[in-house]
Amino acid sequence: MSPAAPTPAGEESALGLLARPGFAQVLAYRILAMLSYQIVAVTVGWHIYEVTRNPFSLGLVGLAEVLPFFCVAPFAGYLVDHLPRRRLGMVACTGLVLTAVVLTCVAMGWLPFHGVWPIYAAIALTGMVRAFLSPIYNALFARVLERHQYARGAGLGAVVFQTGMVIGPALGGVLVGMGGKGVAYAVAATFALAALGCLAALRVSEPVHTGPAAPIFKSIAEGGRFVLGNRIMVGAMALDMFSVLLGGVVAMLPAFLHEILHHGPEGLGILRAAPALGSVCVGLWLARHPLHKHAGRVLLFAVAGFGLCVIGFGLSHHFWLSAAILLFYGAFDGVSVVVRSTILQLATPEEMRGRVSSINGIFISSSNELGAFYAGTMAKLLGLVPAVVLGGFAVLSVAGITAWKNPTLRRLNLRDLQ
Repeated sequence: MSPAAPTPAGEESALGLLARPGFAQVLAYRILAMLSYQIVAVTVGWHIYEVTRNPFSLGLVGLAEVLPFFCVAPFAGYLVDHLPRRRLGMVACTGLVLTAVVLTCVAMGWLPFHGVWPIYAAIALTGMVRAFLSPIYNALFARVLERHQYARGAGLGAVVFQTGMVIGPALGGVLVGMGGKGVAYAVAATFALAALGCLAALRVSEPVHTGPAAPIFKSIAEGGRFVLGNRIMVGAMALDMFSVLLGGVVAMLPAFLHEILHHGPEGLGILRAAPALGSVCVGLWLARHPLHKHAGRVLLFAVAGFGLCVIGFGLSHHFWLSAAILLFYGAFDGVSVVVRSTILQLATPEEMRGRVSSINGIFISSSNELGAFYAGTMAKLLGLVPAVVLGGFAVLSVAGITAWKNPTLRRLNLRDLQ
């Protein structure tokens, strides 16, 4: 089914978008797949530590997922651009179901072999599957909305994403505590199956490919050249990557609670939830009041605000002040996410959505993983507070340099891309 005829920009409300054929199903696919993934991530950490009692084994969980993700992501983008997106998404959701089922069998002792290697193997499969989830979402997003609706739709998408980030880990912890690992994995399998059902029921037009497909490595390189040649897109991606890489404080929250804020472990949930809450609030606001004019300036000011929040958090010695700062930290990051997502949708040709989305995923995943490593290393070298404050000033420098060196991004109006 082709998207309906466009309505004039600004007339359709955020709730009106949810009534469009397919859009609510695409959002449901995203949050259900994310809930499945987040529940598995939380439960696996508990499971591995329960088996090994070795903190190093927890680090191997991240490695077991990230390495397959990076290896598969470029090829995932190619496949999304050359195969039916809906069916490929169903295959990816099947992979999530399979992962959760295998882990359920491991937790319940239903397999003839024991130890941790089946757990790591299942997580490696999760990493490969996760490489497909965002490119498929972004490609389907562009098929169920009109171009003038992308900014408002990106706001709703950010709300769904951050809601999954908040609910998923909390639900995983509750399920493990109340029902055990097997129940948690089984619920994750159910969510993945529901995500598969959303795609199975989705009716959406697929792009028509004519002629032979380009060689895979040539096609992947073409996507990379497109991103690097687009000053607006590469500037937005680099801004997000370096701000998270240099200014990430989430990985250091347990240390701040213990050494600076002198608060118990119950405070960790509040501090972890505060950035997501700020991002959800901004996403809701931007869904109702989408950015069109001065989007580049707003993005740069948001990154600068993000850096100021990092500095403020590093200097704070009061728990609730730190929580309030993290709320604004998440709000500024939410602005960046929505603007970058809208740029990604508007500036990407239909035939390249998978590859460009995969490159964006590599940018974001590398910044999250390396950001945690950078924060820990700098804290060890400089001390906890100096490392975080220095990171905040580095983010401010990145925003200033980008504004100076990339006037195209600074002067960006989203209407120019429509």
